[in-house]
Amino acid sequence: MASKAYPVALPAAADWRDFIALTKPRVMTLVVFTGLCGLLAAPQSIHPVLGFTAILCIALGAGAAAALNQWYESDIDAMMTRTADRPLPAGRMDRQSALHFGVGLGTFSVILMGLAVNVLAATILAVSILYYVVVYTVWLKRRTPQNIVIGGAAGAFPALIGWAAATGRVEMLPVLLFVLVFLWTPPHFWALALFINSDYARAGVPMLPAVAGRRATRIQIMLYALPMAVAAVAPWVMGLTGAIYGVGASVLSAIFLMLSFKVGFSRETEPARMKPERRLFAFSIVYLFLVFGLIVADKLVLR
Repeated sequence: MASKAYPVALPAAADWRDFIALTKPRVMTLVVFTGLCGLLAAPQSIHPVLGFTAILCIALGAGAAAALNQWYESDIDAMMTRTADRPLPAGRMDRQSALHFGVGLGTFSVILMGLAVNVLAATILAVSILYYVVVYTVWLKRRTPQNIVIGGAAGAFPALIGWAAATGRVEMLPVLLFVLVFLWTPPHFWALALFINSDYARAGVPMLPAVAGRRATRIQIMLYALPMAVAAVAPWVMGLTGAIYGVGASVLSAIFLMLSFKVGFSRETEPARMKPERRLFAFSIVYLFLVFGLIVADKLVLR
């Protein structure tokens, strides 16, 4: 006797809002801003149309990496409260659509950057996409609590790309900005992980608080904040920027260090709404926006 066939529920047809959500627009804002600051801080100007194209390519590349990240991680996204409503785990899109969208968007962004701007900027853009998807998402994230440390390089590329788009080369200042973002990433994400640790633990992601404990994570935040502050003021010390950037970056970095040390020496008995890791996470976003804004302001004044 033939078995009865039951209908299988298929994902609903995704609309444009789901494809936008795949690109992680909130994260993209910071990526685009640092890329724009790298472009504007460069010693050579770029035609506005080419400059717009370069920033568009950075945005599209970041969106492609985010889409491919969600394609690969749809299983763990479904287990985490803050990601369960994304298009794939929520059933609004099938994985193949997300894969095709991410690959197509990434390929288009690199080709457009190479044809319209220059090959160096396109090459760094391609490396940044592959690094985020292959090195961080596929290789590191589920295997080691150092995923954020090594994977942090993925978010540090935009300033290099913006500078290369304007000049066709890489110099010391954008390299220092790369190092700044690289060292900023662990305290930023570990501060977040401290107050959403149950999400990561439930999904089996070996974030540092779940593997090494909250105390060790707090100490690591302090340890990374120190070289990050050094990297932030290094452009001024090395004579690559003026006092506007130097003084501003010094003050902002001092505040970042203060908040990091409060995290390091805090006790778990503090009320959740007052926990220092929440304040550090919130300030870390403002910090990066302001530091990169100071780079541009300093260049405009000195021009």
